[in-house]
Amino acid sequence: MHRPQIVYFVHDINDPAVNRRVAMLRAAGSDVVVAGFRRDDRVPTEVAGAAVVDLGRTRDNALKQRAMKVIANLVRPSKMLAASAGADVIIGRNLESLLLARRAQRTHGGARLVYECLDIHRTLLGGSLAARAIQRIEASLLGAIDLLIVSSPAFLRDHFAKRPTLRAPTLLVENKLLLLHTALPARCDPPPGPPWTIGWLGNLRCRRSFAELSALAAKSDGRVRILIAGRPSPAIFDDFEAMVAAAPHCRYIGPYTADDLPNLYAQCHFAWGIDYFEEGLNSRWLLPNKLYEAACFGTVPIALADVETGHWLERHGAGVLLDDTAPMAGQLSTLFETLDQPGYASLRAGVDDIPDPDLIADRGDCSALLEAIIGA
Repeated sequence: MHRPQIVYFVHDINDPAVNRRVAMLRAAGSDVVVAGFRRDDRVPTEVAGAAVVDLGRTRDNALKQRAMKVIANLVRPSKMLAASAGADVIIGRNLESLLLARRAQRTHGGARLVYECLDIHRTLLGGSLAARAIQRIEASLLGAIDLLIVSSPAFLRDHFAKRPTLRAPTLLVENKLLLLHTALPARCDPPPGPPWTIGWLGNLRCRRSFAELSALAAKSDGRVRILIAGRPSPAIFDDFEAMVAAAPHCRYIGPYTADDLPNLYAQCHFAWGIDYFEEGLNSRWLLPNKLYEAACFGTVPIALADVETGHWLERHGAGVLLDDTAPMAGQLSTLFETLDQPGYASLRAGVDDIPDPDLIADRGDCSALLEAIIGA
């Protein structure tokens, strides 16, 4: 039986979400090559068992520099074209990668072109000359794709529904926790509170989140603690470790891997699910990885009520939902000043009642994804 040959163009080969997607495609029976950029100095030889083609180093929150790297690979495409020869499907993860994927597809011909959109950059909604130029590129590429994959229904409803050049079918693939070889994760049981620990995990790129959390911890006199793990964006934070060290009752433990998740969430009563990085735009629309991870381990998410994450939690009757039109500090202070163990147990029960299939992707999800990608 022919194993589908997939070339996956990505914005960051070291992104754990890229690892998860490659693992899904390989588990379903395809061969994958990952061609992409990286946001740090690590150059892996493989991602989830797939060979890697390094296309260069880019910087976080540096659109102009990333554009130059894309152009450099378009001008000298030999490396990426060699990697994509013989592909049945070429996938571009986010718009900058889709440009390269389209170039490879036009050269080789015959391959299906898939666009996987996990973020919508603010320039795709702006009115400047640069923004309009990027929007014209997006319009052209949308007209060429065979399938659009999104991680949140809000991307379809609030962005792509307004893009008339998009004629391809669409597929929603949420950022669920992938389990292929292990049993369902056990729900974590942190020590009874207070103190209550809030975990801020993942991509650390929101200065306002740090301000809100550190202020809450400082005012709580030890009743609330903040555990921070992940990779801070150097474009947002000059010296993140020093900032955390100066903040009372806050602790930063550095980057983590998927294997660290049980231990991390075992220390947390709550998971911070608020992100103001693209406030009113991408941050309003996305459904982040940590939403599913936290709920899988029984940690109570904290989210804004009137964003897609809040809507998802409201449908499931779970989480702490905050009013984004009211002062955040007052709402958080009120919550933790009055919270006791029975109150927390009630919040925890709401999370425990979320059905496992809404949180976890299994081999059936992998097969369904591959079938959609190859057009079966």
